[in-house]
Amino acid sequence: SREEAEQNAPILLEAQEMLRQWESGNQDVVALWKTMNSWVYKGFEETYANLGVDFDQLYYESNTYLLGKDVVEDGLNRGVFFKKEDGSVWIDLTDEGLDEKIVLRSDGTAVYMTQDIGTAIQRVKDFPDITGMVYTVGNEQDYHFKVLFLILKKLGYNWADHLYHLSYGMVDLPSGKMKSREGTVVDADDLIRDMAQTAEAISEELGKLDAYSEKEKQELYRIIGLGALKYYILKVDPKKRILFNPEESVDFQGNTGPFIQYTYARIQSILRKANFDQSNTINNSTINVEELHPKEKELIKLLQLFPGVIQAAAEQFSPALIANYIYDLVKEFNSFYQQVSILGEEEEAIREFRVLLSAEVAGVIKRGFALLGIQVPDRM
Repeated sequence: SREEAEQNAPILLEAQEMLRQWESGNQDVVALWKTMNSWVYKGFEETYANLGVDFDQLYYESNTYLLGKDVVEDGLNRGVFFKKEDGSVWIDLTDEGLDEKIVLRSDGTAVYMTQDIGTAIQRVKDFPDITGMVYTVGNEQDYHFKVLFLILKKLGYNWADHLYHLSYGMVDLPSGKMKSREGTVVDADDLIRDMAQTAEAISEELGKLDAYSEKEKQELYRIIGLGALKYYILKVDPKKRILFNPEESVDFQGNTGPFIQYTYARIQSILRKANFDQSNTINNSTINVEELHPKEKELIKLLQLFPGVIQAAAEQFSPALIANYIYDLVKEFNSFYQQVSILGEEEEAIREFRVLLSAEVAGVIKRGFALLGIQVPDRM
């Protein structure tokens, strides 16, 4: 409303003044900025550690905005950009079906676009052999990245043809959207904690953890809860909007992370009982392919698809392909487990083959889930 705008205006003006002072190197403002940033970075580190995420390289807009401003200045001299009467610098993209976009404010301070221009250029300088960059950002930023990529092309950077915005669909909770700028904030740490508690409640209902120490239980709840959260989101095409259901995600039946983790743990139990040695090999001459059980054949067919699924997931920027492949593999293994005797098979060569086949399935589950950033417990 107009009243809200009038109330916010002084704050916005004050913030703009602080930005000018920061860009000019005002010691007090820079010191305050560093202090506040340290709080944020510490929180980020804790959350990313909880999620099992780490980064090879971090780029800070505060380190790239000057490069962005220099590039804009050069582009202004070359006619890529134009200056308005108030001194602000813009680019006209109306011929491309977009509109005019500001790249420098009238007071000379940078905007997001300026910083993103500088960051993209710096990345390519640091890694000249990269063949492309993928920006994994929510779909509300579609327009921003169309403009960014177009600006970089107009500036003459050929590598701009290989930039890709993985336009992520929003994740909704029953209580609201997981989006920080609209007041309906979902704290990631709270969500992770809630997921572990949900996993604990369901695990206690199943009552299979009596032999665990309390420390082992808590670690297992964390692995199950995080696995449920990540898998529920990653099994859906990233471009689609989804409604996250915490209880459904931790269900030990159906297309969920815990169902797959439970199957992996079941296979590990089989391998322990069989005293399985990872270096085991089967003498091919003792196994007649024609005599394989249909369920064994189905598993083998599925296993050999794994490399192609990884390739397709990379080409299509879709972890969902890996997630759903692993689910299909797990379903097939459980069908195999129900219909075919493994440890109870009397013929040694067949028994060893089925144990080895089970181990191969477990290996693919573990590698596939590792690609999704999900752990698998040896016991559940």
